[in-house]
Amino acid sequence: MTAADAFDSTATREAARAALTAARPATTAAEWRPLGRGNRKETALVTLADGDRVVVQAAADAAAVRSERALLDAIGERTSVPVPVVLASERVGDAAALVTEYVDGADLHDRFADLDRSTQCTLARAFGRSLAELHEAFRFERYGSVAVPTRSDASPEESTVELVACAGDGDDLPETDGTDWAAWLGAYGRAGLERLPSAFDDLRGDLAALFDDPGVESAPPARLFPWDVRPGNALVADGELAAVLDWEAPLAAAPALSLAKAEYLVVDWYVDDPHPLREAFRAGYESVRPCPAVQPVHRAAAICRTAVDSNGVVTNPGYPELSREKSVSFHRRALEGVLAGSAVE
Repeated sequence: MTAADAFDSTATREAARAALTAARPATTAAEWRPLGRGNRKETALVTLADGDRVVVQAAADAAAVRSERALLDAIGERTSVPVPVVLASERVGDAAALVTEYVDGADLHDRFADLDRSTQCTLARAFGRSLAELHEAFRFERYGSVAVPTRSDASPEESTVELVACAGDGDDLPETDGTDWAAWLGAYGRAGLERLPSAFDDLRGDLAALFDDPGVESAPPARLFPWDVRPGNALVADGELAAVLDWEAPLAAAPALSLAKAEYLVVDWYVDDPHPLREAFRAGYESVRPCPAVQPVHRAAAICRTAVDSNGVVTNPGYPELSREKSVSFHRRALEGVLAGSAVE
């Protein structure tokens, strides 16, 4: 396969080639294999003529690529969270691409459910510790999108992470100034609620009331909110977490929301009895910093934002993944538990 097979547009294809040349100028690509990771970008595994392999990601939004590179560099510098090392990035016109090292490992989404409980707990603990390290390493002055400042002449390799206040950018993010946490959280939850299909209609009133009056402190610390940290974006090798992938479009939010969403995707998603995994996840988190108090509104917002993706499709827990009908039931049970007051404290 060639770059044309891996990248749909001429712009992303040219950016991918330029970034690869910058990363490995002394060799050429022997094969480009599409991987398709990410919601806004195209990704390919590239085998080089010398037998080495790298991963190339490209997007039509150069600012998004620049921000992801900045975040990956900063995570590598500030934490022990396993992320691929960025080798190069290049901008061509409005598009940009970055090249990272290839990390050998298996897709954890395919493996997690079949692992023995001890290994599952080890991985859950690693996820918890990673989240806590991110919360310690990245602090912001308001809630919203995390990005580097946008400039027309900015190149992807400029890497100062800075928060740009969100004003709603098509990803149904709250249109607030990012200084009132209750307002931001309520708007974030309501946006997820609006995406739920009709099967959730009988829950809408109670959920809306929860988001209208969250009952949370007005200004908890704003920390990095990696909203898509999950086994489906991770690689495992020898029973250990080898890499956490896909850092596009990060947010800043109170740690409790981030914890609630990560627990739903890591702890609740794959097993019938999540309690041992929750204990392991929180033990990992608490090895770095105290766990924030997760209130029902945090968990409700996390579930609403997870149950349906940005394309309006119901997400499928488990592996093998549940059918749509069973997935709706899974998410309903979780929301019913929150509304019944049985959310995890």
